[in-house]
Amino acid sequence: MKVITHMSLIKKISIGVVLGTVLGLVAPTWTAIGILGNLFIGGLKAIAPLLVFLLIIDSLGKHQHGNKTHLKTVIVLYLLATFVAALAAVFASYLFPVALALPNPVTGHDAPSNIQDILTGILMNAVMNPIEAVTTGNYLAILMWGCLLGISLRVCSETTKQFFSDVSGMVTHVVQLVIELAPVGITGLVFSSVAEIGLDGLVSYGRLILLVVGTMLFVSFIVYPLMIFLLIRQNPFPLTFWCMKESGIPAFFTRSSAVNIPINMALAKELGLDKESYAISIPLGATANSGGAAITISIMTLAAAQTLEIATPFFLAFLLCLLAAISSTGVSGIAGGSLLLIPLACSLFNISNDIAMQVVAIGFIIGVIQDSVETAVNSASDLLFTAAAEFYDLKREGVSVNITERVKNAKQLHP
Repeated sequence: MKVITHMSLIKKISIGVVLGTVLGLVAPTWTAIGILGNLFIGGLKAIAPLLVFLLIIDSLGKHQHGNKTHLKTVIVLYLLATFVAALAAVFASYLFPVALALPNPVTGHDAPSNIQDILTGILMNAVMNPIEAVTTGNYLAILMWGCLLGISLRVCSETTKQFFSDVSGMVTHVVQLVIELAPVGITGLVFSSVAEIGLDGLVSYGRLILLVVGTMLFVSFIVYPLMIFLLIRQNPFPLTFWCMKESGIPAFFTRSSAVNIPINMALAKELGLDKESYAISIPLGATANSGGAAITISIMTLAAAQTLEIATPFFLAFLLCLLAAISSTGVSGIAGGSLLLIPLACSLFNISNDIAMQVVAIGFIIGVIQDSVETAVNSASDLLFTAAAEFYDLKREGVSVNITERVKNAKQLHP
């Protein structure tokens, strides 16, 4: 028990996957094991809407109106990169469609058939009573009311802001406790999958991992460097590889962009960046720059639509990109935080909350790899875009900056 207690969550989930597979093969009639998965799904389904609602209110309420941060370039890069990552994920899903192995999928769902139906459905869902939205899991309404309440919170007293911050932290802690039980829940989920659909169904998880990770690597080493090149007109790969090595590898193992903030701050100093800028942009990037999360949300949602045989017109997919980009900027700092926003994107396709939470559970199963790579992509790009934004601004001011020399000097400080 002492060894298990001190074991990382990744190792525990891996053990849960193996144990669930073995039990599903040797004892498929022990249906009581599947209850563990149902309890885990129920816990996530209950707490996730409240978490998203409070996180949005808290994050927007903390912003001080009129603060001059001189970070327009880096913010534009963060938001643009997150949207482009979501767009790449949609194209990847169209090129390499993947269906999920859901225990009891109900096909025949109908997506809205035209633009008017899409917009009408979005607007009507968005104005649902906020309390009803939280209790029923209507994430579109949660997003809208959370944004409005968060903006309005900025005019309240610091005591009121601190109250919402404390409540948000409390709910986040509850979610962390639920996620700590993920290995037990995943044992039940994998058991149910193997017992009901066999090992062939699990092969789809492997294809899903390849699609998610492959898209993240393509965005990190092709799309992001192309953006940097168009911005600065210099070879972006020395900086890209250095950021991935020094920031991405630690983030891969910690699985937390928030935990990696001190590392990125030290690396920004070694690059010779302006402290007044990176002291704000690095912590901001831990939430606002979430290209990896946008990829996960987009691919998992389109995989669910593929499984349920829902037609996905391009306009609806484009809206998914926008929604994934916006919602992923509010993902919590806990491991697997992006998975809790999948129901928000699924609501675009009229996918029920019950099905969406099954997709979230699959996300936790592949999260052993997915979440680690996602965090590495997010954290490395925080540093990459912070540096690129400063180099671009210096270039506009007529100051010459050599990226290769900057990286070479940083390597001497951090061999």
